[in-house]
Amino acid sequence: MKIVIAGGKSKADYLIRLLLGKKHKLVVINDDADYCAYLSQQHKIPVICGDPCKLYVLDEADIGDSDIIIALKPEDADNLAICQTAKRVYRVRKTVAVVSNPKSVEIFKRLGVNTAISAAYMIAAYIEQMSTVENLVNSLPLDQGNVVMNELMIGQTSPVAGKRLCEIELGEETIICCIIRGARIIVPRGQTSIQANDKLLVLSTPQRQSQVIAAIMGRERDE
Repeated sequence: MKIVIAGGKSKADYLIRLLLGKKHKLVVINDDADYCAYLSQQHKIPVICGDPCKLYVLDEADIGDSDIIIALKPEDADNLAICQTAKRVYRVRKTVAVVSNPKSVEIFKRLGVNTAISAAYMIAAYIEQMSTVENLVNSLPLDQGNVVMNELMIGQTSPVAGKRLCEIELGEETIICCIIRGARIIVPRGQTSIQANDKLLVLSTPQRQSQVIAAIMGRERDE
């Protein structure tokens, strides 16, 4: 893939090393002349010295046929402008922005950025999920925290033990996508029965997570 890295210092250097190791074609844009010289000499790749928020700089970088642009500048507004310009003007397929303000994550998505990444946002979501599921399950956030996959071990006293899938009411935005029974993997259907010691993989929204766990495991989380 052709990937454009716009801005950044140590983040850019790390990403360049990682992506070159995966054999991707890179173009780097940075407004620090000394750092541009370092990146060019260190990695032997095209480096454009200039502000990636400027159209003439993006023209010089020839980003029009790029698969991804990654915006790493310190200001969230700059990264939003880079991503929106890359997508609307140059038809770059995917846009990725690093944001410093966790509140920017949802705003960036609504404004057309494919992926917005905030370390604080991801940590907060992880802590919230851990406090929600206690020690009952393993939990994995997906799609930037919009979907959660829960791993639930069914006990003898679970409300769903012995029931068929069609008899279990979990509400909308929830699906039991897999049953692991010993060494077997079962794709559940309406008439599939859930047994004690089954392990369920359940997809839900974060908002539904507590109710889903309570319905399957048979107890509410501590408040």
